[in-house]
Amino acid sequence: MLRIDGNTLTVDDVINVALNNQKVELSPGAVPAINKSREFVDRVVGERRVVYGITTGFGELANTHIESELTDKLQENFLRSHSVGVGRPLKEDAVRGLILLRANALAKGFSGVRLEIIEKLIALLNNDIYPYIPCQGSVGASGDLAPLAHLALFLVGEGEGFVNGRREPAEKILLDNGIKPAKLKAKEGLGLTNGTQLMSSLGCLALNQAKLLVKNAQVAAAMSIEALKGTAKAFDKKIHNLRPHPGQLKIAENMRSLVAGSKIMASHADCQKVQDAYTLRCIPQVYGAVVDTINYVEKVLSIEINSATDNPLIFPDEDEAISGGNFHGEPLAFAMDYLGIALSEIGNISERTIDRLVNPHVSGLPPFLSKNSGLNSGFMIAQYTAASLVSENKILAHPASVDSIPTSAGQEDHVSMGPIAARHARDILSNVENVLAVEMLAAAQGIDCWEESPGFGATQAYDTVRKHVPFMNEDRILYHDIDKIRQLINNGSIVKEVEKAVKLI
Repeated sequence: MLRIDGNTLTVDDVINVALNNQKVELSPGAVPAINKSREFVDRVVGERRVVYGITTGFGELANTHIESELTDKLQENFLRSHSVGVGRPLKEDAVRGLILLRANALAKGFSGVRLEIIEKLIALLNNDIYPYIPCQGSVGASGDLAPLAHLALFLVGEGEGFVNGRREPAEKILLDNGIKPAKLKAKEGLGLTNGTQLMSSLGCLALNQAKLLVKNAQVAAAMSIEALKGTAKAFDKKIHNLRPHPGQLKIAENMRSLVAGSKIMASHADCQKVQDAYTLRCIPQVYGAVVDTINYVEKVLSIEINSATDNPLIFPDEDEAISGGNFHGEPLAFAMDYLGIALSEIGNISERTIDRLVNPHVSGLPPFLSKNSGLNSGFMIAQYTAASLVSENKILAHPASVDSIPTSAGQEDHVSMGPIAARHARDILSNVENVLAVEMLAAAQGIDCWEESPGFGATQAYDTVRKHVPFMNEDRILYHDIDKIRQLINNGSIVKEVEKAVKLI
């Protein structure tokens, strides 16, 4: 059971709830602050004070006063008008992450919502309820308004959700699970929808997969170095100690471990080849920079998922409700753009390595890794697929955060586009998984052309690939093979087998 209090959530906690359906409860220690901030909101309404979003309209309509008796109606109208998302629905893992993160932000006690609203959000998670939330429509400032509005709309029984893959009315789903639809009070519609929880949820999921992806990339690189009869000299510790970026040092150590014990390398130790191409030689420098980027992204997310990101924020001890900009997604937009750029570089390196593997002019291997080339095309067109995905990534990696379109009649005149950055990072990641799958298949085919065995880690990877995909003696349908290896990359099976022989740091 995960206990949330608004302050101690980790990225791993988000992953356990999003992917493993871990149960959640509210920490009793969070309740006093939640109740105190709610009492302040009730006092504001009772005293007919003018406070943004409580007794006024929203955005450009902030100067429109709302009478106290209409403040509940204001929240209902807010949800209906803001539920304008379009595009494919978010997958269940992203929705679960979003719900958890919104509940955790409200649990900090600076949002002015009632305790029962947070408890209803937690009930959605614990009953495995999957609200319908379209993935597009947020510009990443004033929070992820449209996606969060769809969540809040579900909570009041006016939205939709999924049951066994079918969209059904929210009210029916809630009542079938013993949950009474919420009746919102002043500030609660705004409190549920102002925040960065969509981009944070997508970011946590992307980060989790990126950590695994970079390990798979190193494994693929080790296999390719073996297939291309490369050298481990470029991974020598002495070199990397002279440029001690943390990621570079780690990757160099991993690469030394993956090819340790290689009989293929030993077989050409005294050859005339002076050095390998950059795609082989510079793995520590490039993938090391990716690791450092991932670590930066994790720091940003760790702060964000324990932050109060709605507006206005309630400070009952000071008798204040302060309008600010904590909903602005710029920190996450930058981080997600940076992550997408870094992951696309893995794809760039991998695709160039595939090209070397299939090119007989530089590989020393049969043309396109086919022993009867001409009659057989071998891996010729698989490289085209990798090239296509890498080219697509170059478009997806264009920073979303450099764009801004004013909204709300110019009141909200700079936005982050953080949700777009987060979605693109995940799309890039998926593309790179497929590129790495092609590289592993091509590298395994190349290793089969040598009599000697590769290093301990590379052997484990090779054996895992061959357990699922046999050597290609003649042309066959390859998309099945690519997808098999992509799944093994995605679910961590290859890395798990490699780490039985070599621990990747």
